[in-house]
Amino acid sequence: MTKQELNKFKQILENKRTELETVLRNRDAIAIEKSPDALDEVQHAAERELAIRNLDRESNLLRNVRAALRRIAEGSFGACLHCEEDISPKRLAAVPWTAYCIRCQEMADRHSRREDGEMFEELMVNAA
Repeated sequence: MTKQELNKFKQILENKRTELETVLRNRDAIAIEKSPDALDEVQHAAERELAIRNLDRESNLLRNVRAALRRIAEGSFGACLHCEEDISPKRLAAVPWTAYCIRCQEMADRHSRREDGEMFEELMVNAA
């Protein structure tokens, strides 16, 4: 990867980091609001749950962006953390904070889904 391409990705990642840090500072949506109406309480709880999930997703994304910036600083950006092959330029252009090539990411996703399914089955067995 050329120095110019690396600087382009660094700028994109720094902009994304700034954007996410700004969004994550605003936590007004997770404030607990009391209401005399039970339906309003349910609505507020649902909105709060959605806001919490969004904050969690954006926090994970921020961690990935920061990790990508560290890889740029260390000189390992653009290489898959699992197989150490180069990540395709198209993938990096679409998801510059990715740590894995498409093949390794698919394996990780399958493994994650399998573990989630196993944990769900274990919970169901233990609940019975």
